[in-house]
Amino acid sequence: MLTVTTVNVNGLRAAAKKGFVEWLAGTSADVVCLQEVRAEPHQLPDEVRAPEGWHVLHAPATAKGRAGVSVYSRREPDRTRIGFGSEEFDASGRYAEIELPGVTVASLYLPSGEVGTERQDEKIRFMDEFLPYLERLRASAAADGREVVVCGDWNIAHREADLKNWKANRTSSGFLPEERAWLGRVFDEAGYVDVVRAQHPDQDGPYSWWSYRGRAFDNDAGWRIDYLVSSPGLADRAVKAYVERAASHAERWSDHAPVTAVFEL
Repeated sequence: MLTVTTVNVNGLRAAAKKGFVEWLAGTSADVVCLQEVRAEPHQLPDEVRAPEGWHVLHAPATAKGRAGVSVYSRREPDRTRIGFGSEEFDASGRYAEIELPGVTVASLYLPSGEVGTERQDEKIRFMDEFLPYLERLRASAAADGREVVVCGDWNIAHREADLKNWKANRTSSGFLPEERAWLGRVFDEAGYVDVVRAQHPDQDGPYSWWSYRGRAFDNDAGWRIDYLVSSPGLADRAVKAYVERAASHAERWSDHAPVTAVFEL
């Protein structure tokens, strides 16, 4: 069995003080992918920088206090990689991957964007560069007899079922037609599979992010923007996929919840 979890920690130093350390100690995951770490490795406490029993790859952003991704693996990776060959984005703390026997696991933090600003332009540039890399990654992995799973905060809700208030967000970044069409290309053209949606084809959600504003969490007015996107062969071996939603608002250590998939290898 291979259990993979992804979670945007919304600042790892803050999350460590709110319950992440305890969650990591109790998880059964073999690989944990983090996004929005927002810290250099030397700024992290020992129990999250290099916890006992884990091999950790940190990919901080050169811009202080922004982005950052990490991959925790119980098994030492055969190979690691930071970035995907982009002159603009490889030092931005947005992508890291590890190779384990038979499978490549990656942590992705796609830019969030904001309509009408440079942040949205940055998001589009990232998407334009990243899709060809996803295609190459899957092709090279297939040639080697390997599977792929790209985990992370994709910052796009693909379908109406992926966010509670979709009608009110049709002109919001994260649910724009061009963003949804791009994610559709990841599935339809690049040939990847949305593992959680494949396991829950007919339900709304399960949501993985809720605003801290108002009572979004209590009302489950969320977005599903955290995905495990895999090669078809690996998706076919998924036995379950679920969101680890906190029992209450007070018990949250991030505005995102961990999303986990279990594969039978």
